[in-house]
Amino acid sequence: MNIDEETYDEIEQLIHSDESPVGIDAKKTHIIIIHKLIQIEKRLDALKALQTE
Repeated sequence: MNIDEETYDEIEQLIHSDESPVGIDAKKTHIIIIHKLIQIEKRLDALKALQTE
């Protein structure tokens, strides 16, 4: 997967956690992933609705 450096850095800053042994906030990371999946699902539903018109 190719992610431009600016986007990579932005994501890294969003999920970083000094308190975590792995260096990321797992809860925040999962919330971001789930939020993006919901956005994708809504977009797919909108596309499907356009196809059936």
